[in-house]
Amino acid sequence: MKNIFVKKILFVIADFIFAALSVCAAYFLNEGFTKPNNPDVFYCALIAFPAILVLMLYIFKFYSILWRYGGINDYIKLATAILFSCGILYVVQYAVALRIELSALVYIWVFAVIFLVFIRLFIRRHYMPQVKNDGGLTGNIMIIGGGYTGSLLINDIHNNSKNCSVKCVIDDDPAKKDQYICGVKIVGGREEIVAAAKEYKIDLIIFAIPTCMGEQKSSILKICQKTNCELRTMPSINQILSVSDMSAGMLRKVEIEDLLGRDPIKINLDSIMNYVQGKTVMVTGGGGSIGSELCRQIAVHNPKKLIIFDIYENNAYDIQNELLREHPDLDLTVLIGSVRDTDRLDSVFSQYKPEIVYHAAAHKHVPLMEDSPNESIKNNVFGTLNTVKCADRHGVEKFVLISTDKAVNPTNIMGASKRICEMIVQSYNHRSDTDFVAVRFGNVLGSNGSVIPLFKRQLETGGPITITDPNIIRYFMTIPEAVSLVLQAGATAKGGEIFVLDMGEPVKILDLAENLIKLSGFEPYVDIKIKFIGLRPGEKLYEEKLLAEEGLTRTENSLIHIGQPIEFDEDKFYAALDEIKNIMADDNCDIRAIVKSIVPTYNYRAKANAQQ
Repeated sequence: MKNIFVKKILFVIADFIFAALSVCAAYFLNEGFTKPNNPDVFYCALIAFPAILVLMLYIFKFYSILWRYGGINDYIKLATAILFSCGILYVVQYAVALRIELSALVYIWVFAVIFLVFIRLFIRRHYMPQVKNDGGLTGNIMIIGGGYTGSLLINDIHNNSKNCSVKCVIDDDPAKKDQYICGVKIVGGREEIVAAAKEYKIDLIIFAIPTCMGEQKSSILKICQKTNCELRTMPSINQILSVSDMSAGMLRKVEIEDLLGRDPIKINLDSIMNYVQGKTVMVTGGGGSIGSELCRQIAVHNPKKLIIFDIYENNAYDIQNELLREHPDLDLTVLIGSVRDTDRLDSVFSQYKPEIVYHAAAHKHVPLMEDSPNESIKNNVFGTLNTVKCADRHGVEKFVLISTDKAVNPTNIMGASKRICEMIVQSYNHRSDTDFVAVRFGNVLGSNGSVIPLFKRQLETGGPITITDPNIIRYFMTIPEAVSLVLQAGATAKGGEIFVLDMGEPVKILDLAENLIKLSGFEPYVDIKIKFIGLRPGEKLYEEKLLAEEGLTRTENSLIHIGQPIEFDEDKFYAALDEIKNIMADDNCDIRAIVKSIVPTYNYRAKANAQQ
């Protein structure tokens, strides 16, 4: 606040000085650069005009305008305010029986406009984040948003681009309709988007309201899709404020996440991540979609050491290079190995002594695991058991299992295996000093093997887009959202909890496919066909987040709930695991019946029927 006050005072002083200079310049020009013919009139104007002008600008709040974002309307209003100040000066001089020449008054106005506009343009030039067009924008453009961000973008396009032109602006504020921003007309609200796109022959629509999120943004973008124009969006307000030199290269294409129709999940990780700072943290499966994002967010919070453990060397190599580039001071160790290898795990835990473990290593592809059920159990169940035992044996403080909503009433072996993993974590929390917890969430947009990358690959080949059933629905999160909630759950865990993340309302896969086709510039069912292929083995029409027996307890974060653990006979549980392990010595055996005995809610008959 103090800095703002000082800036306003400096503005007032500058305006006062330049207003006085305007009077001097006007008189010297009007009277041939000689001494004033009437010194009383001159000195009265020299004192009165700067005072009147500064007072006028203050009364009409010109010192509250952010001139770094000032538009043409602001400069027109400034020139008008100076004109009124000249009128008041004439009245004041007349009242004290002095007569100022009209020509001198005109010169005062001209010089004052030049000087005061120059000051503000100088500020705009040197202190406003400059947008530099990268040449990627072409054709006729519509801007959604008649605010500061929109004006910033319009000015840059006007100044730097030869290949495109801003034709109109859309803004829902009715007071702005038919007004002009940076010389471009605001034609109306969102209801005018389709008509304006036709009238102005728009090629590209840019969404320039970085503060507008969730359902509002989704609603506007869905209207924009009806125009068949290319869509792009500005970065979020946090991204804009974090840079001093914003580039039009920051414009990105509208993604499917923008159309989910809910506000992005925001968590202040800085307030909860002290438990990571100064600790040795290990992430199994650290090269995968969830694991790599866990590593990114953990790296920001100054761990003592970060250990990435993964079987797939290419993914591990990619995240290693990224983290070393973004965090050169990070103490990072990347190790290749499998959670199924007990000796390898024990060696890693013994050497590096991790204090916090995030267990993200798992097989997760439902159809593939249906064809290789034993591998699902070997990797997910016994890999988790191996890691849990190492965590217990080596005194890990906290162990967080990444689980899935497919563990609830599972109809596939992958979901059943994850439910067994939750039971392992729950049982070991009773017998260990380590706090063992699980975090359960649904589908993650953009993760390896998820539906969006599949749809994009199908689009690249001209379609068709394949969907199992027109009524299938799923819960969705973005990868950063899911991971931030995992981290918060880990921070608040006391041990034994199954955290259930609230992912909002479920989304129809068919809607996702149609929106993705439109975002790619095609018309569903016309340019790109959609083909329904039937539910795959083990696949549900919808996913659930809780078992019927589980209660639901709220946490301080309304998006994170705790499912009450279901009690079970742990001796029988581990006896059944030993039986599975022995039977799996024969890879041709089908262990589903034994899995069913461990997970009573597992319905594997649906899969068997599908094969018949």
